[in-house]
Amino acid sequence: MKWLVILMAVFALTASAADITGTWKGTAETQNGTIERTFIFKQEGQKLTGESVSQRFGKSELMNGKVSGDEVTFSIVMKFGDNEMKLNYKGKVSGDTIKFDVQTEDGSTSITYNCKKVS
Repeated sequence: MKWLVILMAVFALTASAADITGTWKGTAETQNGTIERTFIFKQEGQKLTGESVSQRFGKSELMNGKVSGDEVTFSIVMKFGDNEMKLNYKGKVSGDTIKFDVQTEDGSTSITYNCKKVS
């Protein structure tokens, strides 16, 4: 009986997770102007894969992506010139919007992306 209750709880958590599969467009306001980024997400259960594309910084693959309830986390490596920077995304889904807080790996810089599902 105990295992049945545990399995039902796990199923309920999985069933209530947001499904963010699709294309999302986001903007972030920075000191250097607005950055636009497109996110293409593929979700299987709690596992999240996909890519992110920015005109300014190019394409980046999602790493360690996870969706738990309405919480979304993943990392990307952003390339600019000969440099690379790892960014950690933590977001909250609300309907067809996601608000991401993004921090550099060392925590020295953070920005906010406001995203809307487009397909």
